[in-house]
Amino acid sequence: MLRFIVALSVCILAGVSVSASAETCPGNPDALGTSRVLTINPGEFSLLGTMQYEQTLPLKDHEVVITFDDGPLPPNTNIILDTLASQCVKATYFLVGQMASGYPSVVRRIYNEGHTVGTHSQKHPHFERLSMRRVEREVDGGINSVTAALGDAKALSPFFRIPYLGRTNAIERFLEGKQLVTWSADVDTNDWWRGSSPGAIVKRTMRRLNAEGHGIILMHDIHRATAMALPILLKELKTNGYNVVHVVAAGERPKSIPELMALPASDGKALPTELTNAPSGDDALTTRQNHRIKKRRVSRHRPTHWWFQADHETTTKRPFWVFSGY
Repeated sequence: MLRFIVALSVCILAGVSVSASAETCPGNPDALGTSRVLTINPGEFSLLGTMQYEQTLPLKDHEVVITFDDGPLPPNTNIILDTLASQCVKATYFLVGQMASGYPSVVRRIYNEGHTVGTHSQKHPHFERLSMRRVEREVDGGINSVTAALGDAKALSPFFRIPYLGRTNAIERFLEGKQLVTWSADVDTNDWWRGSSPGAIVKRTMRRLNAEGHGIILMHDIHRATAMALPILLKELKTNGYNVVHVVAAGERPKSIPELMALPASDGKALPTELTNAPSGDDALTTRQNHRIKKRRVSRHRPTHWWFQADHETTTKRPFWVFSGY
């Protein structure tokens, strides 16, 4: 034990990343762990992820960054956090403002367990269908809501993922002007596909990841199938020799923020149980449409799984569009 403490001190003094391996993951000698922390300066990165952009994070072969969109949403977010904690794996979360407002205690748990917190708009609309004024309101609203849930503006990282990955040049310029790093992804799990089993999610993810060799993995913590797939995926990552990298933004962040002992008063409003972003009534009738991730031209060949079908549903009680992915 003394030798390990001495070695750890030497690594810290030398500025070397210390792996969250078996020695630092209590109770789990087979943990995947977090291999290193990658600190990025937002001024040096603006667009990340080869699904849409030429640039991605400076990852080595067999290194991955795990990201989650759309939460928080209990109990699935909590199950995912339990799994990550058991494996000493750190992830990056892109939270939706209305969800953060509904579950601030979960937002604080995400942060206090060492994960990076970014934003994903206020209500998750299709940005490419909005005026830039409305885009600005969505971005600022999401930042304000997540900041309020955290209780400390310094806890929020300047990381943003566009809903539905619906990029345009104007949107990207706006986000860059706000000094936000726009994240796409390198490997899409498509965990939001209706009917996808945990096994299918893992198989699809590993096939795409092996083709890339490394990259940013896109998942959604609001889905039960994702929560069930995560333990299997982490085991597969370890078996196949992948290492998890935790990405943080340069700058000071609080070590922790006070936990909420109880949820704040909701003024009689029900807590969100899913993401909604469309009108009620006849305009919210069930539709099915092909949705294409808008990508920039890239010089090298990319996989051809950019075409997806986004499903929108209604309920019999109160019609609304249910967000299903991205």
